[in-house]
Amino acid sequence: MSLLVCIATELEGGLLRERLAASNDTVVLCTGVGAVNAAHAVTMAIGTQRPDGIVVCGVGGAYPGSGLGVGDVACAADECYGDLGAATPTGFLDMKALGFPLVRGTVPIYNDLPMQLWPVERRVRFVTVNTCTGTDHAARAIEARTGGAVENMEGAAVAHVAHLHGIPVGEVRGISNMVTNRDTGAWRLNEAALAAQHGVLDLVEAHRHRLEPAQQP
Repeated sequence: MSLLVCIATELEGGLLRERLAASNDTVVLCTGVGAVNAAHAVTMAIGTQRPDGIVVCGVGGAYPGSGLGVGDVACAADECYGDLGAATPTGFLDMKALGFPLVRGTVPIYNDLPMQLWPVERRVRFVTVNTCTGTDHAARAIEARTGGAVENMEGAAVAHVAHLHGIPVGEVRGISNMVTNRDTGAWRLNEAALAAQHGVLDLVEAHRHRLEPAQQP
């Protein structure tokens, strides 16, 4: 399987570039931050690389009730566009409530995007937002509304494009901070980025091991 590994910033991919520099089956792509950059970069890469699978690798924040802590690593059981919809006096309406599927097919996809690749054992729901949450009140509101555990800015966009092209997709993130009142002094970006990259490297190694020919007795 040829694999496209998407990172939003070079901070999130240094170890991958070092370990996979000689790889002929894995490409590391720096997309830039945010949903539009991610979607554009992945679309262009699909046209040239034709990957068999796509994995997002990076850092993320954990919501207060997620059970995750700084330094933990988890992969997305599914991804969710956390703020794509409409605000109303009676509450938030997602794309299903508005009647607009994001991916049409036998089973239409709205805000929630299924994943097919799981680089690490722990699976939780990821939430993609355009504005990083910086208050405890807002964090608990998004967590309650989406049922999400990990917040990020690119995952749902990459998964969206992958679904449009029929390519299996996954996402792994190291937890750099708790999503609460914004305090960058408490963030652990480097540690979280390394934890996520080790998860992707384990996935790559496991796949290569499956492809090795059986040893003759």
